Amino acid sequence: MPKFQLDGLPSKETGKEKTRQAIKGEILFLEWRFLRCNGSEFDAELTFNTIDLKGKKYFQAIIRDITERKQAAEQMKKLTQELKRSNTDLAQFAYVASHDLQEPLRMVTSFVQLLQRRYQGKLDKDADEFISYAVAGASQMQKLINDLLKYSRVDTHGENMEPTDCNTVVTHALSNLNKAIEEAKAVVNIDHLPTIQADYTQLVQLFQNLISNAIKYHGEKQPEVLIRATDKGEYWLFSVRDNGIGINHEYFGKIFVIFQRLHNKDQYPGTGIGLSICKKIVERHNGRIWVESKPGVGSTFYFTIPK
Repeated sequence: MPKFQLDGLPSKETGKEKTRQAIKGEILFLEWRFLRCNGSEFDAELTFNTIDLKGKKYFQAIIRDITERKQAAEQMKKLTQELKRSNTDLAQFAYVASHDLQEPLRMVTSFVQLLQRRYQGKLDKDADEFISYAVAGASQMQKLINDLLKYSRVDTHGENMEPTDCNTVVTHALSNLNKAIEEAKAVVNIDHLPTIQADYTQLVQLFQNLISNAIKYHGEKQPEVLIRATDKGEYWLFSVRDNGIGINHEYFGKIFVIFQRLHNKDQYPGTGIGLSICKKIVERHNGRIWVESKPGVGSTFYFTIPK
């Protein structure tokens, strides 16, 4: 065996101590480093004890090579660290990029809106149309930047998890959506909701995004939304159900990816970030989110929050 073990202790002295423990009747489970015939080292799980056979005491050792398992665990650790670093870099990039774009965009927006107010109807028809495109484009860019900031701030600017009444949260979200609800003549029903450990502001954003989508994608029918929570023992299962246009099964995963859209923005306006924000908020609360849907019937978005 090598001169030293994984913990830096000398193999010979440590081996003697383990042998004394085994003689006393202890069953030992430990990781031990051995030498192969070619001189290379390998790690193994060692089960070490004594047994009595016909009045004689014998040492019994079971050795299991765990080299591949440890290599796989180390690789997984590296990949996890790289993913965490990548996510941190992405969030930082999104925040810096969107934050630094705010001022120049405000300037562009101000001037194109000034052009529209001052010269609309005074130039030819094409000029009015071009200015209108510029104003709409600047407005869409502002919405995109604002949503990017919200997305990047979920992990970095979150508040403490505190007892949060979800009934109050949903009431707040509905108040923010009051205009959209009135325009669509939407009916929103809410079952009694629990009090949970959560970030109040992020939970408002979560429900607001889900309810907003339920109203937006209603098709020809009057929007109907039902919000419920079910006690599942170790966690709460929340659901936001609508009677809208529904989603094909093949897109169930895609809709939670940032910038992914299933519809043309002229048909259904938006930035394609809303559900990505929802996913990020739920994951920050150690939950998960998914959708069940049938085209033409409606969708139900589910998410869990541990107790």
